[in-house]
Amino acid sequence: MKKLTLKGCGTALLTPFKADGSVDYEAFAASVDRQVKAGVHFLVPLGTTGETPCLSVEERIEILKIAKAHCAGRPVVVGGGTNSLDATIESMRQLEPYGPDAFLIVVPYYNKPTQEGQFQYFKAVAAATDKPIIIYNVPGRTGANIEAGTVLRLARDVENIVAVKEASGKYAQISEIIAGAPEGFSVLSGNDDETLSLMATGAAGVISVASNVAPKEMVALTEAMLAGRLEEARGLHHRLFPLMKNLFVESNPGPAKYACAKLGLMRNVLRLPLVPVGPATEKIIDNTLAELWK
Repeated sequence: MKKLTLKGCGTALLTPFKADGSVDYEAFAASVDRQVKAGVHFLVPLGTTGETPCLSVEERIEILKIAKAHCAGRPVVVGGGTNSLDATIESMRQLEPYGPDAFLIVVPYYNKPTQEGQFQYFKAVAAATDKPIIIYNVPGRTGANIEAGTVLRLARDVENIVAVKEASGKYAQISEIIAGAPEGFSVLSGNDDETLSLMATGAAGVISVASNVAPKEMVALTEAMLAGRLEEARGLHHRLFPLMKNLFVESNPGPAKYACAKLGLMRNVLRLPLVPVGPATEKIIDNTLAELWK
């Protein structure tokens, strides 16, 4: 198994679409180039922010190929999780030939598995690939929370489970994982606005939505924390906090896609069941961007 240690800022990449709804691969390549230029530490295409459930297998493969071609040596972590073991394994097998460095696997949604069910599921997923696995805990979307004890059991028992992206918002739970994690296991914040506090507790970094909009600033925040420059990091956190918060006034990725459209990076086009944000959110994002770079 290839060893992989993730730290710093990884960007949960948006998927740009053309006016007709087809994937805008040129805009996607440009967005990856922008991330690399900003110094982002790793890339995460085909996650929630990338509207992956609305992409075909062929589109997912092409997006991964572009990410790998433009990553400049940075790790590329791809989303591959579903709520079915067979479907998750099939998703990984479809993507694996195109060189992902790791798979981000979400806690199975809708099924509401028990802790033992989650343990057995992730163990089986990890056994189906030689690639590193990152657990993705986001109970607000899945309806199920993977508890600290289950994460730590997986971290200790399964060699290629190397990290967890924690978006539960449960600080005590995440702190328990950080404190108990074996050497080489990374805890990554799944919420931008918790990056400072979790990294202060010992988390390795963040998988960020905000870095689609402000990659240089999110990189600077995580690098300041990794270097122990708390005052600098605190200032960046307060500067970025309105963006971190307001990118979630409507369901992600709607606000982030609108913000990137305002920056001229892509069109404000989403695939159903997602739709562009409403006028009130547009105004909030407009004001947020104006304040961020005034």
